[in-house]
Amino acid sequence: MNIDFLSSTDTICALSTPAGMGAIAIIRLSGNNCVEIAQSIFRPKNPEIKLLSVESHKATYGNIETDGNLLDEVLLTIFRKPHSYTGENVVEISCHGSVFVQQKILELLLSQDARLAEPGEFTMRAFMNGKFDLSQAEAVADLIASNSEASHRLAINQMRGGFSRKIGELRARLVDFASLIELELDFAEEDVEFADRTALFELLEKIKTEILSLKASFTLGNVMKHGIPVAIAGKTNVGKSTLLNALLNEERAIVSEIPGTTRDAIEDTINIQGITFRFIDTAGLRHTGDIIENIGIERTFEKMNQASVVLYVFDITTASEKEIDDAIADIRVQLEDPDKQIIPVANKTDLLLRAPHSFKRLVELDTLFISAKRNENINLITDRLLSTAQTGETGDKTIVYSLRHFEALTRAALSIESIEKGFADNIPSDLIAIDIRQALHHLGTITGEVTTDELLGNIFGKFCIGK
Repeated sequence: MNIDFLSSTDTICALSTPAGMGAIAIIRLSGNNCVEIAQSIFRPKNPEIKLLSVESHKATYGNIETDGNLLDEVLLTIFRKPHSYTGENVVEISCHGSVFVQQKILELLLSQDARLAEPGEFTMRAFMNGKFDLSQAEAVADLIASNSEASHRLAINQMRGGFSRKIGELRARLVDFASLIELELDFAEEDVEFADRTALFELLEKIKTEILSLKASFTLGNVMKHGIPVAIAGKTNVGKSTLLNALLNEERAIVSEIPGTTRDAIEDTINIQGITFRFIDTAGLRHTGDIIENIGIERTFEKMNQASVVLYVFDITTASEKEIDDAIADIRVQLEDPDKQIIPVANKTDLLLRAPHSFKRLVELDTLFISAKRNENINLITDRLLSTAQTGETGDKTIVYSLRHFEALTRAALSIESIEKGFADNIPSDLIAIDIRQALHHLGTITGEVTTDELLGNIFGKFCIGK
């Protein structure tokens, strides 16, 4: 990503709606000269209207012409600074969604000294102009990418600034005492203590508790944002692919009676009551001399380790009690997390003529009995998965869902612990001040009070062009 535009005063333009043909498209300009540039290619239907004097947030109907020929009839809306998305003058042109029309309008704007925007440059300018802080800017991209009620709620809450306020409060408390510690350094020879050590220690405990609480919410936030990965595992021909198709309600995986049909993981997502679940149909577990199939089986264990929940599927008409217990035990050995939930799923109940001998043991294992082929009792799986999600009612509670924020909080917590240890070991104030500044630094990187070109480039470079 090109960071040179951080101090740029250029007028930028880009298509802000998805690329391709549609009913309408919106082309956005931002910069001090955007109204003048728009005026050079736009002719209002009412000849008395002068674009330079049109008030903010008002749409004007008119034509865009090229070489004296009509290109399109459009609506042009002006947003005057500072009351715009970027904090600069902004113009939005709503045209018909022809790819040709979109391209020609952009070419006309470029010919009038506008330039194409970098990815995320509109939001970057909003951040630089103080429209919102860095965590709120990141939430813009998260809102666009949200694909469930839960991920949408997280992004909206962060855009409203709840997380920013929490971080701001933590930094403000640290700043107050940091100033006293710094003042002590100016009077080091007099051996004066301006900061009440007991009060400071109590404050550090409160700050650390809040930081650790925010860190602890990351597990939930990550699930709400990215969805819950669920691995479907079991022997060959037990109906794993049929189950995936039943869960997704579409023919996503190939179903065949030939053992080893699924040789690589197949993934797809569904939304259940506002929570995204990412199902992974894995290669069947069996001993085989097929090199390719063995690679698929290795990946099965990799996917099970990546998953939050494992659905162990078996054929209830053939599986014995020992086989089921041994298989679950073998899977447990392969898992890095020994406490990961494994849900036994007894498939092919439609073929049962009598209750299996292992029925009592299956009940003890809290087994789900289904027929994937007939789509029977599939709701038992979705209900169980919802109960394991445990997202609960978050309300206005601050939930951390960004890995960057989690890592910054982790480093801030370590700095707080160093401060506490410093007090306990009677370390000089100048060394404690270093740790306080480090804690402030790490918290500041979350909201953008502390930034680097590399950090900003990494964040905004992931945005789509036009946002």
